[in-house]
Amino acid sequence: MNITRYETDVVAWAHQQAMLLRERRFEYLDFANIAEEIEDVGRSQQDELASRMAVLLAHLLKYQFQPDYGNKRSWLRTIKEQRNRLNARLKKTPSLKPSISDEEWIADAWSDAVTSALKETGLDADTFPEVCPWEMPDVLQEDWLP
Repeated sequence: MNITRYETDVVAWAHQQAMLLRERRFEYLDFANIAEEIEDVGRSQQDELASRMAVLLAHLLKYQFQPDYGNKRSWLRTIKEQRNRLNARLKKTPSLKPSISDEEWIADAWSDAVTSALKETGLDADTFPEVCPWEMPDVLQEDWLP
């Protein structure tokens, strides 16, 4: 059998490995790279959660610190959309829930949010708190605003 190497063409490799799994042809499986790819799926889910949280936090910052500037309706739409998507992801993947309680994870999302808000608002860095002042359950609450 002609086996596609992971390093040569990852997409062809993935299709072939899936076929081999379905056919139970275990002798041809690339276990090391399969394990790595499975771990990557988990990391990508965590990355998506953090990215959405950073977008949500950035829009909450803009909402709080620039109340008379910009398109507040657009910010509110984004806040609602990100909350909906975050809550849906947490419901669909409950193993991600501990992330929103993890101080390091929150600090990383906060840092990304502040960086984004600084770029988008032009405000001084000292305008925003160094650490997230909000509780994550509040942030995810449908009608909560700072």
